[in-house]
Order: sequence, then C-alpha cells, then structure tokens
Amino acid sequence: MRKKTTTPPRSAYQRGIDLLARREYSQRELRQRFAARGHDSAEAEAALDALSAQNYQSDARYAEMLARGRVAQGYGPRRIRMELAAQGIARQRAQAAMDSLNQDWAQSASDLLRRRYGASLHTPDGRARAAQFLLRRGFDAATVRSATRTELDEAAAGDD
Repeated sequence: MRKKTTTPPRSAYQRGIDLLARREYSQRELRQRFAARGHDSAEAEAALDALSAQNYQSDARYAEMLARGRVAQGYGPRRIRMELAAQGIARQRAQAAMDSLNQDWAQSASDLLRRRYGASLHTPDGRARAAQFLLRRGFDAATVRSATRTELDEAAAGDD
C-alpha cells in the first residue's frame, strides 16, 4: 500500500510564476487567480509586488501584447481600449499601448472590408452590413465612413 504524499500548498508567488510562464497576465487577472486559489489578499499583494519588482509581470507589457493581438485579429481602437479597461489597465497605460502600435486605422478597416466583403460592397445593403461590421469591431464612425467610401471609390475605378 502506498502512502499518500501531500505536497505543500503553493505560494501565491510561485503560482504567479507558473501562470506567467505560459502567457502575460494583468495584475487584476493574477489577483483574481490568487483569490480563486484561496490566497489571502496580503499574500497576493506581496506576490504581485515581487513579480512586478522582478519584471516578471508588467501591466504595460500586457497591454501592448493584448493590443497587438487584437489588431492582428482585426479589431478597432475603441474595442481594444474597452478590453484593456476591462482587464484593469489604467487609461494612461492603455493609451501608451495604443500609441505604440503606430496603426493606420483607416487602412486596417479598408483591408478588413476587402477581405470580408469583397464585391458585395456595391449594394446599399452590402455597404450597411459592412459599416455595421466595422462598428461592432470597434472602429469609430468617421473611420467606417472613410473605409466604405474608399472601397466604393476603388470599386468604381475598377469598373471603368
């Protein structure tokens, strides 16, 4: 008969290291994970302070990673800012992450329309669907108007 060996409970710091080895986490996410594992708030805060001091965890790095990933998925600036805020990223830090992208949002919206809708932008219903799609993706109204006009102009130039 084998004896059961009990492993000592992992500290919040060690749990944070394990989580951060897989991907970036915001401080809010780590705090929630620690609470779910039953770590008290003092231990969780001490672990977060140590992880940040050793540069294992950085909200700035997390914000940049999340913003780059969402741009690659075709999301617009409003959606990305909203998601960063939902993850507990401060407004200034989120703005710094957005500024570091150097993204041409109008070009991104046009590319997305071209990939997604192609020739169906010639009809009013197609244009309305495309505009709604871009708005849901987090592009502002001015960018949506610009992108749909650009696509219409290019389509008209191609028809000549």
